[in-house]
Amino acid sequence: MLFEFVVDKDKTTIVITREFDAALSLVWDAFTKKEYLDQWGAPKPWIAKTKSMEFKTGGRRLYSMSGPEGQEHWSIQDYTSISPKTNIQYISNFADKDGNPAPQFKGSLNNLDFREAKSAGDNTVTTVTITIKYESLAVLEMMIEKGFREGMTLTLHNLERLILTGALK
Repeated sequence: MLFEFVVDKDKTTIVITREFDAALSLVWDAFTKKEYLDQWGAPKPWIAKTKSMEFKTGGRRLYSMSGPEGQEHWSIQDYTSISPKTNIQYISNFADKDGNPAPQFKGSLNNLDFREAKSAGDNTVTTVTITIKYESLAVLEMMIEKGFREGMTLTLHNLERLILTGALK
C-alpha cells in the first residue's frame, strides 16, 4: 500500500499520503472515534490514551502518548472543520494534562483528506492525505529531528495491522 512522506521546507509543510485496504467508513471511524484512535494512535511500545474527545467543529480531543516507563506527553486537537467522510481540519498542539496549550509552540494546522477507490483487484482502498503546516521552518525541522517521520510510519502501520487482522469493525 502506498506510503509517502514529503517534507516541503519552503512551505513549512509535511504531506503524508497513506493507502489502506479498507472501506472509507472503517478508515474514517479509525480517525474519528476515540476507542479506535487509542488502539493505534502511538508508535509501539507507546500507547495513546484519550482523556476527552468531542468530535465536532469547535470540539477538542485531549490525549496523551504514554511510554513504557510511565512517561506522558499530552496533546490537543482543536477541530476547526469536519466534512463527514471526506475531510477533517484541526489545530494540533502540545499541552498539559488539563489541555492548556504549550506556550512556546504555536499549533500546527492539520488537514486530512479521505478518498475511497477500487483497486485493480476490485478491493476497496481508502487513501488518507495528511497535510501538516507548521508556523516556521525551525518548528518543522525540530519535528523531523525528534523522529516525527519514524513515529508516523509506525503509527500508521499500527492502523494497517488492526485493519488487516479485522480488529477494527
